[in-house]
Amino acid sequence: MKKIVSLLLLIALAGCGGLSRPADNFPADENQTDTTAADSVVRAQGQVLSAFYGLDNGLPFSSNVGICRGGGKADGMPVIFDHEVDVKSMQAGDFRVVTKSGKVGEVTCVTLFPAIDSGELRTALLVGEFGSATDDPPVTVEIVGNLFSIDRSINFKSAKIDVTPLLPGPTLILAEIVPQEQWRLGKVAGTGRGSGDGCPQGTKQIVRAVWAGGVEKADGEEPGDAERLLYQVTLKQGDSSSKTITPFALADLGDGDNNHLLCLDVNGTPATVSFPAGYLVDPNHDLNPDTSFIVLSLTEK
Repeated sequence: MKKIVSLLLLIALAGCGGLSRPADNFPADENQTDTTAADSVVRAQGQVLSAFYGLDNGLPFSSNVGICRGGGKADGMPVIFDHEVDVKSMQAGDFRVVTKSGKVGEVTCVTLFPAIDSGELRTALLVGEFGSATDDPPVTVEIVGNLFSIDRSINFKSAKIDVTPLLPGPTLILAEIVPQEQWRLGKVAGTGRGSGDGCPQGTKQIVRAVWAGGVEKADGEEPGDAERLLYQVTLKQGDSSSKTITPFALADLGDGDNNHLLCLDVNGTPATVSFPAGYLVDPNHDLNPDTSFIVLSLTEK
């Protein structure tokens, strides 16, 4: 059984080993009642990028306080959307998890914490009973309620995706250029769950790399300079040529979420991000495969 697949699933753990509730603005929601779409606005269809089965009856008993009632010994599954989510429209009842046998799982609660820095509000952690990893694993997640994007131009209702099972290692699920209004320059230490460190002065552009599950080094430490050098970013040049670089700094560390910031000190249009197999693991020590993603431009977001 995989004890913990993602640092995202450690949202209840404080730095000294204690428990703390999610940030006040991003509490776990246990409501099973759908948000009413009271207006007649026609919204675009949103998509789910990933559903990563992370814990099989593995959340600690103290999660009853740290996450939500019924969280202790529950399953955990991060679900990632293609746009940021309006937390006020998100309820536990918006998610339908179905197992291999066709049984509908029970979603006890859902929270966006700890991926709550500016631009990160797309990863929802589902907590509940989603079947058995060995006997009847979850196979699909569907959005069955009105769940809106942060600007309410998109509705994720009816979006559906296959579940990644327990054993595979983490992969990149999104890469995007970070708009300057979301930058936090100054290489400062992370201040706890939901607040990662920023890029250094001298940064010219930033690419956010989003993993389907949280990643760490095999020794349990945060990725550092060696892992920075393994990230490859392909840049398109003005003369139609391209070159591959490594970030000059790696940021958004130390906050327990599934995002890295690739800090670039050169010009050019980021086109792809890649990371080689065998260097990062989830906390169950499943090694990442070769993974890459096409970078979304600001106009594509």
